[in-house]
Amino acid sequence: MKTVIYLIAFMLFIPIMAQNKFSTQEWQDDLRFFQKTVHADYPFLFKKTTADEFDKAVEKLNIEIPKMQDYEVMVGFARIVALFKYGHTRLGFRESPVPYHKLPLVLYEYSDGVHIQGTHKDYEAVLGAKLIAIEGVPIEKALKAIYPVVPSENDQFFKAYAGLYMVIPEVLHAQGITSELKTTIQLTLEKNGKTFQADINASKEEQAPMRYNMIKPGEDWLEARDQNKTPLYLKNLDDIYYYEYLQEEKTVYIRQSQIQDDPKEDIPTFYKKVFDFVENNEVDKLILDVRLNGGGNNYKNKPVVTGIIEAEKINKPGKLFVIIGRRTFSACQNLVNELDNYTNATFVGEPTSENINFYGDNRRVELPNTKMPLYLSFAWWQDKPQWENGPWTAPHLAVDISFEEYKSNKDPVLQAALSFSDNDFILDPMAHLTKLFMANKPEELMSEAKRMVLDPKYSFFDFESEFNKAGYNLLGNNNEGALFVFEMNTNLFPDSANAWDSLAEGYLKTNNKEKAIEYYTKALKMDPNGKTGENAKTMLKKIKSL
Repeated sequence: MKTVIYLIAFMLFIPIMAQNKFSTQEWQDDLRFFQKTVHADYPFLFKKTTADEFDKAVEKLNIEIPKMQDYEVMVGFARIVALFKYGHTRLGFRESPVPYHKLPLVLYEYSDGVHIQGTHKDYEAVLGAKLIAIEGVPIEKALKAIYPVVPSENDQFFKAYAGLYMVIPEVLHAQGITSELKTTIQLTLEKNGKTFQADINASKEEQAPMRYNMIKPGEDWLEARDQNKTPLYLKNLDDIYYYEYLQEEKTVYIRQSQIQDDPKEDIPTFYKKVFDFVENNEVDKLILDVRLNGGGNNYKNKPVVTGIIEAEKINKPGKLFVIIGRRTFSACQNLVNELDNYTNATFVGEPTSENINFYGDNRRVELPNTKMPLYLSFAWWQDKPQWENGPWTAPHLAVDISFEEYKSNKDPVLQAALSFSDNDFILDPMAHLTKLFMANKPEELMSEAKRMVLDPKYSFFDFESEFNKAGYNLLGNNNEGALFVFEMNTNLFPDSANAWDSLAEGYLKTNNKEKAIEYYTKALKMDPNGKTGENAKTMLKKIKSL
C-alpha cells in the first residue's frame, strides 16, 4: 500500500509530459497567416505598438517555434496579440485546441496584496491566504513576468484579469516563473500571521463558478468572504440590475453589472421605475454602482443617461455618484464617458479598465491549421475629443479595498459616496489650483498642491502631467509664471526626469542657457537611456552649437 501512495505522490510532482499536436510548419504557417491578416485587415490597431515592433515579435516567435511545445507557442501568440493593448483584442484561451491546466484557485489583488479569494473545497486551508511567491518567485516578480501575456488595456485591466493567467501552469512555465511544466505548483502563503507553503494540484476540469468575475460559493467551491452578510454590490447577482432605498441616508443605490436588458425587466422600464421613485420620495443622493460592469450593448445606455439628466433633483454635484473600478469595461466605459460629458456625476472608487476612447467589437479570426481563435477589434469608439483621451477614467474620489475589508463585508467605496461632503473635497483640482495662481497666491498654491499630491483621495489624478501641461500653456505668454509652475513640479516630483527636462526648456526659452544646461544635464543623468534622456542629450548638443 505504501508503494502505491509513494508512486501517486511521485506522479504529482513530475513534469507534465506534453506532446505536440501540431507540426512546426503548421504553427509557422499560422503565424504568417496572422501577420498578413493584421497588416491587410487590421492595420489601424497599430496605435500603441508599431508595425515594426509587431513584425519583430513575429520573427522572434517564428525562429523559436521549432524548439517549442504547443502550449509555449500558444502563449507566444498571446504575447504578440497583447502588444496591441486593447482588452477586446485577445487570444481565445478557452476555445484553444491546445489543452492546458488550471489551479483550483481564484486570485484577487487587494490594496494589501494578492489573496486567494476562492478555492475548491479540497484546499480550504489556503482560503483567504496572501500569495507571497509562486515556486519561490516573489509575487511582484511573477506579476511582472505574466504581464506580457495579458491583453492589458491599462494597469487596471491587468489587476482585474491577471489572476486568470496566474493559475495556468502552462503560462507560468512559458513565462519563466516555473523551471518546468508540472501539474503541482508550490505556493508560498501567509495567513493568520504565519508563512507556509502549499502544493496545489492543477487539472483540466472546469473551474470555479463565477458571476461577474466573482466566485459563487457552493457545494464544491468556497469563498473567503463571510457569507452571513452580503454587501450591496454583491447582492442579487443573478439579476443584471437592482435598486434599493437606503432610508437612513435618503439614498437610492443601484447596482448594474451589464449593459443588457434583464429578462425580467428591460432597462427603460427599470430606470423609469427608479426615477419615479426618486421624484416621489425623500431622496438626497443617487449612487450608480458599475464597478462589476464589463459592458454589453452601449446603445442601451440612453435611458440611463437621459433619465439622470432629467432628474434635476439628483443631477447635482454632491448628489449623484458613480462607483467605477477595474472591471468597468467596454460598453460601460461608454456609459461612464456619457455620464462624465452630460451629468454632474462624481466618480468614486478605482479607475476603469478601458481607455476613454478605444477599439472594441472584435471579430473571430481562426488560424487555418491549428484552428486557434484570435479576436481582433475593428470598431473605434470615441465619446470624447482625442485630446481628452486617456488610459482610463479616473475617480474624483479614489478609494480602494483591502482583503480584510472584503472578507468582513465592509465596502469603503460605497461608504465614501454615502459620507461624501463637498466641504473638504475638490472635484476639479486643476481649476482650484489655477484659481490660486490667477489670484497671485504662490505660497498658498504651493501648499495646496503639496497637500493634494499627498492626499490618497486624489491618488489617480495626474498632477505631474497637468502641471507640466500648464507650464507649457504659459510659456511664451507668461514666462515668469511658466518657470514658477515648472519649478513647483520639480519640487513636488523631484524624481521625474521629465519635470527637470521641462524646467530646462523653460529656462532655454527665457535665454538662460546656464540654467538650461544644468537641468538638461540633470534630466540626462536621471534617464540616460529613455526618451527624456535622449531629448536632453539632443538639446545639450544644440545649446553648445549655438
